[in-house]
Amino acid sequence: MLDMFPEMTRFQKDMNRFFSGLTQEYDQQHPPINVWISEDDVLVRAELPGMDPGAIEITTKGDLLYIKGSREPEPLEEGCRYHRQERGFGRFSRGLQLPFNVDQQKVEANYEKGILQIHLPRAEEDKPRKIAIKSE
Repeated sequence: MLDMFPEMTRFQKDMNRFFSGLTQEYDQQHPPINVWISEDDVLVRAELPGMDPGAIEITTKGDLLYIKGSREPEPLEEGCRYHRQERGFGRFSRGLQLPFNVDQQKVEANYEKGILQIHLPRAEEDKPRKIAIKSE
């Protein structure tokens, strides 16, 4: 029964989206992201096609990353109507807990071809240190 839970959750989201009409805002899992980590940094890539980079807000605090923004609906030409609309619009917010604190002064972000890439270096004080053992 537990194996069916993810599929049932996806089905419920699909049905909610189907019955919500054309004005649905993004769900809380938008934008979709991939995250890579190493000992020294985190790399986050978020899919945000067609966004104006000025409409995206990135904030960090300790080990938390927030991506917020808003996408305007695409205008319809006069006499046209949607046959299918899968790309959402409206406000979105995505929070992510990182595996360690980041150095906020060194965080870098760039946006290219619809992909937002955020490089988050690990804070120096958060890096593990080897402790020398003294003996007498």
